[in-house]
Amino acid sequence: MTTELWLLVASVILGLVHLIAASHLISFQYGYRWTASSREEPVPPLRGLANRVDQATTNFLETFPFFAALVLVAHVTQHNSLLTFWGAHLYFWARLGYLLAAAAGYSLLRSLVFWNTALIGVAFFVIALFR
Repeated sequence: MTTELWLLVASVILGLVHLIAASHLISFQYGYRWTASSREEPVPPLRGLANRVDQATTNFLETFPFFAALVLVAHVTQHNSLLTFWGAHLYFWARLGYLLAAAAGYSLLRSLVFWNTALIGVAFFVIALFR
């Protein structure tokens, strides 16, 4: 299996970590009765760590499909190269950094460094596929 595919699998695991962490943090804030309910009653906005991790999860879910599709297209078309290798590394490690920075409340670092680095990783795949 290529490095790009390994990092795709690692990104799926990271996505599951996002979902589980956000789910439990939300449940801690609203209560497990609310979690098991129909969730039709209005609740106050999330705050603190639960809010930051939930937003990071949403952001991950917005970017992951692009990364996954590009990794699979590169694999199927055998366009793996140094660009795809580094693109996969940049995406995965930046998304991990994004989650940790979001949880710690480092919003500027999260957005300027980690989000943009993950985007560069995705751009590397696009460049590799059109070369």
